[in-house]
This record gives sequence, C-alpha cells and structure tokens, in this order.
Amino acid sequence: MPVRMRLQRHGKKGMPFYHIVIADGRAPRDGKFIEKLGTYNPITRPAEIVIDVDKAIKWLRNGAQPTDTVRAILSYKGVLYKNHLMKGVEKGALTQEQADVKFNEWLSTKEAKINKIKTDSKLASKEELKKRLEAEAKVKEAKAALIAEKRAKELAEKQKANADEQSEATAEEAPVQEDNAENPAE
Repeated sequence: MPVRMRLQRHGKKGMPFYHIVIADGRAPRDGKFIEKLGTYNPITRPAEIVIDVDKAIKWLRNGAQPTDTVRAILSYKGVLYKNHLMKGVEKGALTQEQADVKFNEWLSTKEAKINKIKTDSKLASKEELKKRLEAEAKVKEAKAALIAEKRAKELAEKQKANADEQSEATAEEAPVQEDNAENPAE
C-alpha cells in the first residue's frame, strides 16, 4: 500500500483551502485519509501554512511520498531541512544540539523574510490606496471646476438677459413719457 502525503481540497468554489494529509495512494483526493498533518490556505498573502513538523518527519521516515506541492510546502516550512539535519545526527556528523541551533537559525531568518514581505505588502497597499484617493480628489476637483464654470456661464447669461429686458423696458417707457409731454392737456 503506497502511502502519500498530499493535499485534500476544502472550501467553496474559487476559495480553496487545503488539509495536508497522509492517505493511501489509491484513495480519492478528498476521500478517506490516515492522519491530518496540517492546513494550507493559498488565498492569504503570504500563504498561511500550519503543519505539525514532528508528525511530518515521522511520516517521511516511514516512507510516505509527498506530492510535488506538498514537497514545496514542507521545504518552505523547514520540515525537509530538519529531516536532513536529523539524518546527520543519526550518522554522527553533528550532535542534536548543533542540529537544533542550525534549525532555529534557519527558522529565524525565514520568519524575518516572511515578516518583511508582509510589511512590504502592507506598505504597498497603503501607498496604492493613497494614490487612488489623490487621483479621485483630482477628478472631483476637476468636476467641481467644470460645474462652477457652467454655473458662472448660466449666471452671466441670466444677467445679460435681465439687462437686455431692462434696457428694452426703459426704451419702451421713454416714448410713452414723450407722448405725455407733447400733450400736456390730457
């Protein structure tokens, strides 16, 4: 019975979420499994991976074959590196303490890289939001200027129309007064 370390898909359409499981190689992808090792959420940035390192090493030593994706996940989380160090301890190339120190150094540098990626992505998203808001403010100002210009034209036209009406009204009133001046008897 070939034992495989693989992903088991969960989540809804377009929102995948995976369980990292140990399963019989002949079992369906989302079918029966032997043991759950952790989870993998590819939607978040960076991807969220939770895995039990000791269980994963135990299964690797028992001959479980990881799929390509699971192998990449194990490498990313340092499981394969720790397994490599454990083999060195068994052969006597280094002591358990030396192996733990090397693994902890590797973990700290990996966490620093991940934190840098997170902060960089947060800063980039804040900058993008700031740029979008500035662009939106410029568009809003341009629209306000167009509206103000349009209203100024309408107001000027109304004032001109009112001035024309007043000049016409004064022009009509002036001849009426002349007629009254010519006939004072009336």
